[in-house]
Amino acid sequence: MDDLLTWLDERRIHGPVHYDDMQQVWQVTGHPETAAILADPRLFSSDLAAIMPAQDDFTTFQQGNFVRMDPPRHRRLRGLVSQAFTPRTIAGLEPRIAQVTTGLLDAVAGRDRIDLIEALAYPLPVIVIAELLGIPPADLPTFRRWADTLFDQTDIDPSDSVLKAGEKNLNRVAPTIREMNGYLLDHIRTRRAHPAGDLTTRLIDATVDGDTLDDEQIIGFVGLLLLAGHITTTATLGNTVAALAEHPDAFADVRADPSLLPGAIEESLRCRTPFPRLARLTTAPTRIGDTDLPAGAILQLWVTGANRDPRVFPDPDRFDIHRTPNPHLSFGHGIHFCLGAPLARLEAKIALRLLLARYPDITLPTDAPAEHRNPFIMVSVNRLPIDVRPAGGPPLPGEPHPAATGRGQVPDTAGLPAANAG
Repeated sequence: MDDLLTWLDERRIHGPVHYDDMQQVWQVTGHPETAAILADPRLFSSDLAAIMPAQDDFTTFQQGNFVRMDPPRHRRLRGLVSQAFTPRTIAGLEPRIAQVTTGLLDAVAGRDRIDLIEALAYPLPVIVIAELLGIPPADLPTFRRWADTLFDQTDIDPSDSVLKAGEKNLNRVAPTIREMNGYLLDHIRTRRAHPAGDLTTRLIDATVDGDTLDDEQIIGFVGLLLLAGHITTTATLGNTVAALAEHPDAFADVRADPSLLPGAIEESLRCRTPFPRLARLTTAPTRIGDTDLPAGAILQLWVTGANRDPRVFPDPDRFDIHRTPNPHLSFGHGIHFCLGAPLARLEAKIALRLLLARYPDITLPTDAPAEHRNPFIMVSVNRLPIDVRPAGGPPLPGEPHPAATGRGQVPDTAGLPAANAG
């Protein structure tokens, strides 16, 4: 991640909004500017179809991908699934999330080293979102392969324009998109023939402006929810544990007072923004801050940069779980604010609460470093080995015995906010 932060610092020297001749885009690194752009879909469009190369598989997937839509179509289509993510509905998932978390931790009980991603951070949100959609959680390895292909790009050429890079990436992921479309279409057709009480069935039965959606339109809905519904939580869980383990004082505070967990999660989201950038296209000449922008300008919004804007966040490079306020933009802003943010926050709170209750001591081993995704694409860990000691267990290598330090007690979770607080 250091390379990304260094690159952003170099961009910030040119101002919060500036034109990049090499990439042929306007780079946006400031928080107020990014927030203003995200809040105005009339002037800053999310629909980039006009500037991207046509590709049949991607076009099929995009039919229901409301992330890439503008009003009024965005409002109508997002409304179809928003009822499945109301605070009340999300809060009702708490027992199942806790049950899945407990089962996953039980499966690795007795080990003194586990891979947090493999054991918990990846399977938990996949199981939850797959069950909501009526998709077999047993196909988890397939979903992970898709996510790895879509979010693990490594061959980035800094000299490429954004359009050229986008075309290269589209060609790279097209076979995966084709496979995903086929899988999801089979699932949708099965649900159409055999309805169930899941979200896929509700999408099949839903109407937009009096018309039902066809199977191809539903593909983008289900695919977006399946991928975005798990990859963000996986990143948030892994990033938060890694950040706490790298900041022992903060970790000690959370162990002593689990009610600080939500603040730790939010600060992790700020410092280690899972999706570091977004894109927008101006629909007319406009002005952001002190910068005039022409119509048709491609904007690259660096959310990671916005989340470290010193004008908004004092000492922005410091990991501070007590930071208040913390108006990070990691889940977006405006009409495209992440629909699944409450679910991601809930899953992270429950999983971390139960993880810390079971393992009061968690350290990062020096002989098995974490494996990170390309931070220019996604800030997340693919592999996160952790050394763990269960409550009341023997000390970790190199640690004093817990009796000598007062450590080792199961954390008191009574002060943790209600699960639907996120």
